[in-house]
Amino acid sequence: MIKSVNHVAIAVKNLDEGLKTFETLLGHKAAQVKEVPEQKVRAAMIHVGDVEIELIQPTDPGTGVAKFLESKGEGIHHICFEVDDVDKELQAMAAKGVETIDKKGRPGMSGKVGFLHPKSAKGVLIELAQKV
Repeated sequence: MIKSVNHVAIAVKNLDEGLKTFETLLGHKAAQVKEVPEQKVRAAMIHVGDVEIELIQPTDPGTGVAKFLESKGEGIHHICFEVDDVDKELQAMAAKGVETIDKKGRPGMSGKVGFLHPKSAKGVLIELAQKV
């Protein structure tokens, strides 16, 4: 079951420049900046109330994030919802006919994560995250 919005991710070409922009706009500093090798991105989380803004920069030109930037430019990439059990939620979504990108969870910036295909959410990429 979806518990809450975990974060909204914004794809950026340059993480350092993106951080300067959003830290100024939001009045908050990034709580965490790290490379996520499994997703081939550098990412930063900025806490704003109960939600985080995640900035993601691709580290490989062949990734989905890099392709997103090429076709759409910088902007909102996905919305992440917190769940208790990513694997269970991915299975439940698939049983409802939702197209999933991941069949089981994998390591991500927000813990164990799995993605739902945008075709199943009116063009919006959805990430499910389980704190580990």
